Amino acid sequence: MAQQYNIKDVKSHESAYDRKVKELEEELSTTKYNKKTQGHIGLVKAKLAKIKEDYQKKAASKGKGEGFSVRRSGDATAIIVGFPSVGKSTLLNAITNANSPVGAYAFTTLTCIPGLMEYNHSKIQILDVPGIVEGAATGRGRGKEVLACAQSADLVIILLDVFHPEHLEVVKKEIFETGLRINQKPPQVKISKKARGGIDIGTTVKLTKITKETIMGILKEFRLDNSSIVVREDITDDQLIDVIEGNKKYIPAITVLNMIDMVSAKELERIKSITKPDICISAEKRINTEELKGLIFRKLDFIRIFCKEAGKKADVDVPLIMRKGNTLRDVCAKLHKDFISKFRFARVWGKSVKFDSMIIKNLEHRLEDRDIVEIHLS
Repeated sequence: MAQQYNIKDVKSHESAYDRKVKELEEELSTTKYNKKTQGHIGLVKAKLAKIKEDYQKKAASKGKGEGFSVRRSGDATAIIVGFPSVGKSTLLNAITNANSPVGAYAFTTLTCIPGLMEYNHSKIQILDVPGIVEGAATGRGRGKEVLACAQSADLVIILLDVFHPEHLEVVKKEIFETGLRINQKPPQVKISKKARGGIDIGTTVKLTKITKETIMGILKEFRLDNSSIVVREDITDDQLIDVIEGNKKYIPAITVLNMIDMVSAKELERIKSITKPDICISAEKRINTEELKGLIFRKLDFIRIFCKEAGKKADVDVPLIMRKGNTLRDVCAKLHKDFISKFRFARVWGKSVKFDSMIIKNLEHRLEDRDIVEIHLS
Protein backbone atom coordinates (compact mmCIF):
# COMPACT_ATOMS: atom_id res chain seq x y z
CA MET A 1 0.00 0.00 0.00
CA ALA A 2 1.10 3.56 -0.62
CA GLN A 3 2.22 5.41 2.48
CA GLN A 4 -0.61 7.45 4.03
CA TYR A 5 0.14 10.93 5.36
CA ASN A 6 -1.78 12.33 8.33
CA ILE A 7 -1.18 15.93 7.34
CA LYS A 8 -2.26 18.48 9.93
CA ASP A 9 -0.47 21.26 8.21
CA VAL A 10 0.14 20.63 4.48
CA LYS A 11 3.04 23.06 4.22
CA SER A 12 4.99 21.51 7.10
CA HIS A 13 4.91 18.14 5.36
CA GLU A 14 5.80 19.31 1.86
CA SER A 15 9.41 18.16 2.18
CA ALA A 16 8.38 14.61 3.13
CA TYR A 17 5.95 14.54 0.23
CA ASP A 18 8.55 15.93 -2.19
CA ARG A 19 11.14 13.36 -1.07
CA LYS A 20 8.75 10.46 -1.61
CA VAL A 21 7.66 11.73 -5.02
CA LYS A 22 11.28 12.28 -6.07
CA GLU A 23 12.20 8.80 -4.88
CA LEU A 24 9.44 7.13 -6.89
CA GLU A 25 10.05 9.28 -9.99
CA GLU A 26 13.75 8.40 -9.84
CA GLU A 27 12.88 4.72 -9.61
CA LEU A 28 10.70 5.04 -12.71
CA SER A 29 13.40 6.86 -14.66
CA THR A 30 16.11 4.33 -13.80
CA THR A 31 14.09 1.12 -14.29
CA LYS A 32 14.46 -0.26 -17.77
CA TYR A 33 11.08 -1.18 -19.24
CA ASN A 34 10.66 -4.78 -20.39
CA LYS A 35 8.26 -7.68 -19.86
CA LYS A 36 9.89 -8.59 -16.53
CA THR A 37 9.68 -5.05 -15.10
CA GLN A 38 6.31 -4.10 -16.64
CA GLY A 39 4.31 -5.06 -13.55
CA HIS A 40 6.72 -3.38 -11.14
CA ILE A 41 6.67 -0.14 -13.13
CA GLY A 42 2.87 -0.17 -13.13
CA LEU A 43 2.80 -0.53 -9.34
CA VAL A 44 5.31 2.28 -8.85
CA LYS A 45 3.17 4.53 -11.06
CA ALA A 46 0.11 3.59 -9.00
CA LYS A 47 1.90 4.43 -5.74
CA LEU A 48 3.06 7.75 -7.16
CA ALA A 49 -0.43 8.63 -8.40
CA LYS A 50 -2.00 7.65 -5.06
CA ILE A 51 0.44 9.78 -3.06
CA LYS A 52 -0.18 12.78 -5.31
CA GLU A 53 -3.94 12.26 -5.12
CA ASP A 54 -3.90 12.09 -1.31
CA TYR A 55 -1.70 15.16 -1.04
CA GLN A 56 -3.79 17.22 -3.46
CA LYS A 57 -7.01 16.35 -1.62
CA LYS A 58 -5.51 17.47 1.70
CA ALA A 59 -4.05 20.61 0.14
CA ALA A 60 -7.41 21.49 -1.47
CA SER A 61 -9.17 21.11 1.89
CA LYS A 62 -6.90 23.77 3.39
CA GLY A 63 -7.85 26.59 1.07
CA LYS A 64 -9.93 27.87 -1.80
CA GLY A 65 -9.62 26.57 -5.32
CA GLU A 66 -6.97 28.15 -7.48
CA GLY A 67 -7.37 29.69 -10.89
CA PHE A 68 -8.20 32.97 -12.56
CA SER A 69 -11.83 34.05 -12.39
CA VAL A 70 -13.08 34.32 -15.97
CA ARG A 71 -16.72 34.37 -16.95
CA ARG A 72 -17.32 32.02 -19.86
CA SER A 73 -18.88 33.51 -22.95
CA GLY A 74 -19.46 32.56 -26.55
CA ASP A 75 -19.98 29.09 -27.97
CA ALA A 76 -16.74 27.61 -26.58
CA THR A 77 -13.54 28.60 -24.76
CA ALA A 78 -9.94 28.06 -25.87
CA ILE A 79 -6.85 28.83 -23.80
CA ILE A 80 -3.40 29.75 -25.17
CA VAL A 81 -0.70 27.95 -23.17
CA GLY A 82 3.04 28.35 -23.59
CA PHE A 83 6.29 29.65 -22.12
CA PRO A 84 6.69 33.39 -21.48
CA SER A 85 7.37 35.57 -24.53
CA VAL A 86 6.23 33.11 -27.21
CA GLY A 87 3.69 35.62 -28.55
CA LYS A 88 0.49 34.67 -26.72
CA SER A 89 -0.72 38.27 -26.34
CA THR A 90 0.20 39.11 -29.93
CA LEU A 91 -1.75 36.08 -31.13
CA LEU A 92 -4.77 37.00 -29.00
CA ASN A 93 -4.78 40.49 -30.53
CA ALA A 94 -4.43 39.02 -34.04
CA ILE A 95 -7.41 36.66 -33.89
CA THR A 96 -9.83 38.37 -31.46
CA ASN A 97 -11.21 41.76 -30.46
CA ALA A 98 -8.93 41.90 -27.41
CA ASN A 99 -6.21 44.42 -26.65
CA SER A 100 -3.79 42.39 -24.58
CA PRO A 101 -0.55 44.11 -23.46
CA VAL A 102 2.46 43.15 -25.55
CA GLY A 103 6.10 43.55 -24.56
CA ALA A 104 9.52 42.22 -25.51
CA TYR A 105 10.12 40.72 -22.08
CA ALA A 106 8.84 37.80 -20.05
CA PHE A 107 5.58 37.79 -18.06
CA THR A 108 3.96 40.80 -19.77
CA THR A 109 0.58 39.20 -19.04
CA LEU A 110 0.02 38.95 -15.29
CA THR A 111 -3.61 37.88 -15.30
CA CYS A 112 -6.07 36.17 -17.62
CA ILE A 113 -7.19 38.34 -20.53
CA PRO A 114 -10.16 37.14 -22.62
CA GLY A 115 -10.88 37.97 -26.23
CA LEU A 116 -13.73 36.96 -28.55
CA MET A 117 -13.01 35.38 -31.92
CA GLU A 118 -15.84 35.43 -34.45
CA TYR A 119 -15.64 32.85 -37.19
CA ASN A 120 -18.24 31.19 -39.44
CA HIS A 121 -21.14 32.41 -37.26
CA SER A 122 -19.45 31.12 -34.09
CA LYS A 123 -18.16 33.17 -31.16
CA ILE A 124 -15.17 31.59 -29.45
CA GLN A 125 -13.68 32.94 -26.24
CA ILE A 126 -9.86 32.90 -26.36
CA LEU A 127 -7.94 33.26 -23.09
CA ASP A 128 -4.46 34.76 -22.86
CA VAL A 129 -2.81 33.67 -19.61
CA PRO A 130 0.67 34.16 -18.07
CA GLY A 131 3.40 31.98 -19.48
CA ILE A 132 4.09 28.68 -17.76
CA VAL A 133 7.51 27.22 -17.02
CA GLU A 134 8.85 23.82 -16.00
CA GLY A 135 7.32 22.90 -12.65
CA ALA A 136 4.12 24.86 -13.32
CA ALA A 137 1.85 21.99 -12.27
CA THR A 138 3.39 22.01 -8.80
CA GLY A 139 3.07 25.77 -8.40
CA ARG A 140 6.17 27.33 -9.93
CA GLY A 141 5.46 30.80 -11.28
CA ARG A 142 1.71 31.15 -11.65
CA GLY A 143 1.47 27.68 -13.12
CA LYS A 144 -1.30 26.33 -10.91
CA GLU A 145 -3.54 29.29 -11.70
CA VAL A 146 -2.91 28.98 -15.44
CA LEU A 147 -3.44 25.24 -15.57
CA ALA A 148 -6.52 25.41 -13.34
CA CYS A 149 -7.94 27.89 -15.83
CA ALA A 150 -7.26 25.36 -18.61
CA GLN A 151 -9.46 22.85 -16.79
CA SER A 152 -12.55 24.86 -17.74
CA ALA A 153 -11.55 25.33 -21.39
CA ASP A 154 -12.84 23.38 -24.40
CA LEU A 155 -9.58 23.56 -26.37
CA VAL A 156 -5.89 24.04 -25.52
CA ILE A 157 -3.72 25.99 -27.95
CA ILE A 158 -0.08 25.14 -27.27
CA LEU A 159 1.97 28.05 -28.61
CA LEU A 160 5.69 27.60 -29.35
CA ASP A 161 8.24 29.94 -30.83
CA VAL A 162 10.68 28.73 -33.47
CA PHE A 163 13.70 29.31 -31.22
CA HIS A 164 12.67 26.86 -28.50
CA PRO A 165 11.19 23.65 -29.94
CA GLU A 166 12.28 21.86 -26.74
CA HIS A 167 9.53 23.70 -24.86
CA LEU A 168 6.86 21.47 -26.42
CA GLU A 169 7.54 18.40 -24.28
CA VAL A 170 7.82 20.52 -21.13
CA VAL A 171 4.43 22.15 -21.77
CA LYS A 172 2.82 18.80 -22.55
CA LYS A 173 4.22 17.33 -19.33
CA GLU A 174 2.87 20.19 -17.23
CA ILE A 175 -0.54 19.89 -18.88
CA PHE A 176 -0.51 16.13 -18.20
CA GLU A 177 0.47 16.62 -14.56
CA THR A 178 -2.50 18.89 -13.95
CA GLY A 179 -4.93 16.18 -15.05
CA LEU A 180 -5.66 17.21 -18.63
CA ARG A 181 -5.46 14.53 -21.32
CA ILE A 182 -5.07 16.28 -24.65
CA ASN A 183 -6.20 14.68 -27.90
CA GLN A 184 -7.26 11.51 -26.09
CA LYS A 185 -10.59 9.82 -25.46
CA PRO A 186 -11.58 8.30 -22.12
CA PRO A 187 -10.40 4.65 -22.00
CA GLN A 188 -13.12 2.04 -22.49
CA VAL A 189 -12.83 0.58 -19.01
CA LYS A 190 -15.57 0.04 -16.44
CA ILE A 191 -14.81 -0.65 -12.77
CA SER A 192 -17.47 -1.66 -10.23
CA LYS A 193 -16.92 -2.16 -6.50
CA LYS A 194 -18.14 -5.36 -4.83
CA ALA A 195 -18.81 -6.26 -1.21
CA ARG A 196 -16.60 -9.35 -1.38
CA GLY A 197 -15.14 -11.90 -3.74
CA GLY A 198 -11.82 -10.34 -4.71
CA ILE A 199 -11.03 -8.96 -8.15
CA ASP A 200 -12.70 -10.11 -11.39
CA ILE A 201 -11.05 -9.07 -14.66
CA GLY A 202 -12.91 -9.30 -17.95
CA THR A 203 -11.51 -8.29 -21.34
CA THR A 204 -12.99 -8.05 -24.82
CA VAL A 205 -9.62 -7.43 -26.51
CA LYS A 206 -6.12 -8.86 -26.32
CA LEU A 207 -3.99 -6.92 -23.84
CA THR A 208 -0.46 -6.16 -25.09
CA LYS A 209 0.46 -3.09 -23.00
CA ILE A 210 -0.51 -4.35 -19.55
CA THR A 211 -0.89 -7.75 -17.89
CA LYS A 212 -3.78 -8.96 -15.77
CA GLU A 213 -1.34 -9.28 -12.86
CA THR A 214 -0.44 -5.61 -13.20
CA ILE A 215 -4.12 -4.66 -13.38
CA MET A 216 -4.75 -6.58 -10.18
CA GLY A 217 -1.79 -4.97 -8.42
CA ILE A 218 -2.85 -1.44 -9.40
CA LEU A 219 -6.43 -2.07 -8.27
CA LYS A 220 -5.17 -3.26 -4.88
CA GLU A 221 -2.94 -0.21 -4.56
CA PHE A 222 -6.08 1.92 -4.81
CA ARG A 223 -7.91 -0.28 -2.27
CA LEU A 224 -10.15 -1.88 -4.88
CA ASP A 225 -9.51 -5.35 -3.47
CA ASN A 226 -13.12 -6.34 -4.18
CA SER A 227 -14.09 -5.13 -7.62
CA SER A 228 -15.02 -6.11 -11.16
CA ILE A 229 -13.27 -4.56 -14.13
CA VAL A 230 -14.16 -4.87 -17.81
CA VAL A 231 -11.53 -3.70 -20.31
CA ARG A 232 -12.72 -3.02 -23.86
CA GLU A 233 -9.52 -1.64 -25.37
CA ASP A 234 -5.79 -2.30 -25.17
CA ILE A 235 -4.91 0.12 -22.34
CA THR A 236 -1.67 1.12 -20.62
CA ASP A 237 -1.02 1.26 -16.88
CA ASP A 238 -1.28 5.07 -17.03
CA GLN A 239 -4.73 4.84 -18.61
CA LEU A 240 -5.91 2.39 -15.97
CA ILE A 241 -4.74 4.73 -13.20
CA ASP A 242 -6.58 7.62 -14.89
CA VAL A 243 -9.81 5.60 -14.94
CA ILE A 244 -9.46 4.66 -11.26
CA GLU A 245 -8.79 8.25 -10.19
CA GLY A 246 -11.72 9.45 -12.29
CA ASN A 247 -10.67 13.10 -12.22
CA LYS A 248 -9.10 13.57 -15.64
CA LYS A 249 -10.46 15.85 -18.34
CA TYR A 250 -10.15 14.81 -21.99
CA ILE A 251 -9.77 17.83 -24.23
CA PRO A 252 -8.66 18.58 -27.81
CA ALA A 253 -5.47 20.54 -28.40
CA ILE A 254 -3.54 22.05 -31.28
CA THR A 255 0.17 22.88 -31.50
CA VAL A 256 0.96 26.23 -33.10
CA LEU A 257 4.48 27.22 -34.14
CA ASN A 258 4.93 31.01 -34.01
CA MET A 259 7.50 33.52 -35.37
CA ILE A 260 8.10 31.54 -38.58
CA ASP A 261 9.08 34.79 -40.32
CA MET A 262 12.23 34.98 -38.18
CA VAL A 263 14.03 31.86 -39.48
CA SER A 264 15.06 30.51 -42.85
CA ALA A 265 12.93 28.01 -44.75
CA LYS A 266 15.52 25.30 -44.11
CA GLU A 267 15.59 25.98 -40.37
CA LEU A 268 11.80 26.05 -40.26
CA GLU A 269 11.61 22.59 -41.82
CA ARG A 270 14.07 21.29 -39.23
CA ILE A 271 12.01 22.67 -36.36
CA LYS A 272 8.78 21.35 -37.88
CA SER A 273 10.29 17.86 -38.02
CA ILE A 274 10.86 18.08 -34.25
CA THR A 275 7.61 19.69 -33.10
CA LYS A 276 5.19 18.42 -35.79
CA PRO A 277 2.92 21.47 -35.40
CA ASP A 278 -0.68 21.55 -36.61
CA ILE A 279 -0.05 24.97 -38.13
CA CYS A 280 2.82 27.46 -38.52
CA ILE A 281 2.14 31.19 -38.11
CA SER A 282 3.52 34.62 -37.48
CA ALA A 283 1.13 36.34 -35.10
CA GLU A 284 2.93 39.67 -35.51
CA LYS A 285 2.87 39.60 -39.32
CA ARG A 286 -0.60 37.96 -39.43
CA ILE A 287 0.75 35.03 -41.45
CA ASN A 288 -1.72 32.09 -41.43
CA THR A 289 -3.81 33.62 -38.63
CA GLU A 290 -7.02 33.24 -40.65
CA GLU A 291 -6.13 29.62 -41.29
CA LEU A 292 -5.61 29.21 -37.54
CA LYS A 293 -9.14 30.49 -36.91
CA GLY A 294 -10.49 27.81 -39.21
CA LEU A 295 -8.44 25.13 -37.46
CA ILE A 296 -9.73 26.22 -34.04
CA PHE A 297 -13.31 26.11 -35.37
CA ARG A 298 -12.89 22.59 -36.77
CA LYS A 299 -11.08 21.24 -33.71
CA LEU A 300 -13.97 22.31 -31.47
CA ASP A 301 -16.32 19.94 -33.33
CA PHE A 302 -19.06 22.48 -33.85
CA ILE A 303 -22.34 21.60 -35.48
CA ARG A 304 -24.84 24.05 -36.97
CA ILE A 305 -28.48 23.81 -35.94
CA PHE A 306 -31.12 25.82 -37.80
CA CYS A 307 -34.12 26.96 -35.79
CA LYS A 308 -37.63 27.04 -37.25
CA GLU A 309 -40.92 28.50 -36.09
CA ALA A 310 -44.12 26.56 -36.77
CA GLY A 311 -45.61 27.52 -40.13
CA LYS A 312 -42.49 29.43 -41.21
CA LYS A 313 -39.31 28.61 -43.10
CA ALA A 314 -36.15 27.71 -41.20
CA ASP A 315 -33.59 30.46 -40.61
CA VAL A 316 -30.72 28.97 -42.61
CA ASP A 317 -28.71 32.20 -42.69
CA VAL A 318 -27.82 32.31 -38.98
CA PRO A 319 -27.27 28.87 -37.43
CA LEU A 320 -27.26 28.09 -33.73
CA ILE A 321 -23.72 26.92 -32.98
CA MET A 322 -23.66 23.74 -30.90
CA ARG A 323 -21.10 21.01 -30.16
CA LYS A 324 -20.97 17.50 -31.59
CA GLY A 325 -22.98 15.19 -29.34
CA ASN A 326 -25.30 17.96 -28.13
CA THR A 327 -28.96 17.11 -27.58
CA LEU A 328 -32.34 18.83 -27.77
CA ARG A 329 -31.86 19.59 -24.08
CA ASP A 330 -28.67 21.53 -24.88
CA VAL A 331 -30.45 23.49 -27.62
CA CYS A 332 -33.33 24.37 -25.28
CA ALA A 333 -30.90 25.47 -22.57
CA LYS A 334 -29.05 27.72 -25.00
CA LEU A 335 -32.20 29.33 -26.40
CA HIS A 336 -33.95 30.14 -23.10
CA LYS A 337 -33.74 29.03 -19.47
CA ASP A 338 -37.46 28.06 -19.43
CA PHE A 339 -37.47 25.97 -22.61
CA ILE A 340 -36.48 22.74 -20.86
CA SER A 341 -39.31 22.84 -18.29
CA LYS A 342 -41.87 23.86 -20.94
CA PHE A 343 -40.71 21.43 -23.65
CA ARG A 344 -43.48 19.28 -25.22
CA PHE A 345 -41.86 17.97 -28.37
CA ALA A 346 -39.75 19.02 -31.34
CA ARG A 347 -40.05 18.46 -35.06
CA VAL A 348 -36.66 17.65 -36.54
CA TRP A 349 -35.41 17.57 -40.12
CA GLY A 350 -31.97 16.21 -41.00
CA LYS A 351 -29.48 13.40 -40.44
CA SER A 352 -30.42 12.69 -36.82
CA VAL A 353 -33.92 11.45 -37.66
CA LYS A 354 -35.35 8.63 -39.80
CA PHE A 355 -37.56 11.00 -41.79
CA ASP A 356 -38.06 14.75 -42.07
CA SER A 357 -40.47 16.51 -39.71
CA MET A 358 -40.18 13.62 -37.27
CA ILE A 359 -41.70 14.33 -33.86
CA ILE A 360 -39.19 13.87 -31.02
CA LYS A 361 -40.36 13.95 -27.40
CA ASN A 362 -37.04 12.91 -25.85
CA LEU A 363 -34.84 15.81 -24.75
CA GLU A 364 -31.81 13.50 -24.89
CA HIS A 365 -32.14 13.10 -28.68
CA ARG A 366 -28.71 13.79 -30.22
CA LEU A 367 -28.61 16.24 -33.08
CA GLU A 368 -26.42 16.25 -36.19
CA ASP A 369 -24.82 19.04 -38.22
CA ARG A 370 -27.34 21.09 -40.23
CA ASP A 371 -30.40 19.63 -38.50
CA ILE A 372 -33.50 21.85 -38.52
CA VAL A 373 -35.34 22.04 -35.19
CA GLU A 374 -38.83 23.31 -34.48
CA ILE A 375 -39.49 23.38 -30.72
CA HIS A 376 -43.02 23.21 -29.31
CA LEU A 377 -43.64 24.37 -25.76
CA SER A 378 -46.51 23.97 -23.33
